[in-house]
Amino acid sequence: MNELFDTLLNKLPAPLRNRYFLTAVAFIAFMVFFDRHDVLTQIRLQRTVNKLEQDKVFYQGQIEAAEQERLDMQVNKERFAREQYFMQRNNEDVFIITKEED
Repeated sequence: MNELFDTLLNKLPAPLRNRYFLTAVAFIAFMVFFDRHDVLTQIRLQRTVNKLEQDKVFYQGQIEAAEQERLDMQVNKERFAREQYFMQRNNEDVFIITKEED
């Protein structure tokens, strides 16, 4: 039995018989597949961070647009009421013309 093991061990290339190489391979395998912070988890977390950063930029744009609309409403309350709520004075017709965006 021991001779069979030695024969198989001698057929392996020298680097595979080196205990430091085997230890390094085991360590790398552990870090890549079994560790709490493995590669797949890091990739998933990076995708989540990228998505959240995109959402942040989008919502900052929405906040700026809402703030601009609020300021416009404060300056021009009558125009805002006429356009948004179709309010009108007596004996007056209001026509709302909108531009279509491509």
